[in-house]
Amino acid sequence: MTESRMMWVPLESNPELFTTWCSSMGMDTSKFAFHDIYGTDPDLLAMVPQPVSAVLLLFPITESVEKLRASENASAQPPPSDSNDILWFKQTIGNACGTIGLLHALANSSAASAIKPGSPLDTLFTKARSTQDPDERASILYNSKELQTVHEATASQGQSQAPDDLDNVLLHFVCYVRSKDGELVELDGSGGRKGPLNRGKKVATQEELLPVAVEYVKDNYMALNPDEVNFNLIALGPSLD
Repeated sequence: MTESRMMWVPLESNPELFTTWCSSMGMDTSKFAFHDIYGTDPDLLAMVPQPVSAVLLLFPITESVEKLRASENASAQPPPSDSNDILWFKQTIGNACGTIGLLHALANSSAASAIKPGSPLDTLFTKARSTQDPDERASILYNSKELQTVHEATASQGQSQAPDDLDNVLLHFVCYVRSKDGELVELDGSGGRKGPLNRGKKVATQEELLPVAVEYVKDNYMALNPDEVNFNLIALGPSLD
């Protein structure tokens, strides 16, 4: 892999932009799309189209979060090399966490059924599933010109101003999906993570992914930083078009 670190402009947390990204990469957005989650109360969660396939969380990188991640990483074990349940990507491109989150959401949910054959997404996922080596998978993303082009085009459409210092972006995306065994899985490609994180929460049905994921986020991320306001949740679910 190239030694110098590539740096991208981060994606804005915006469901319309995420859906545009998916369309550009080859997903049929007449079937699946991203939707705002307006709050964590049950009545607001009920407004989100079901079944939710994946949940994306944007959170501030604070000292307390960094300590938690370091503690978890120290005790985490690498996933079995023959595990094909979850496709996990290691992030080696600076500020690519939005795109990594989108890839995790699409590769590990029912939305994969809407990926068009021969599309950039189809090609990336086929190559990624051909290896269990996280560094090889990271190289596939690093060397994908289509992925870089779509990311840059999507980032340029955001309403918020791009940060001046790309080396010090203190917001990060992770993705939550339901595993085949009905477990809540967190997918984070950076921060020293070694693979998918089973969060020890049962998700009996696909419709329960949203409330279970949101409850986990409230208890573990938001509770660490109760005064922070830079949290955002977005759901991948059925398209309303």
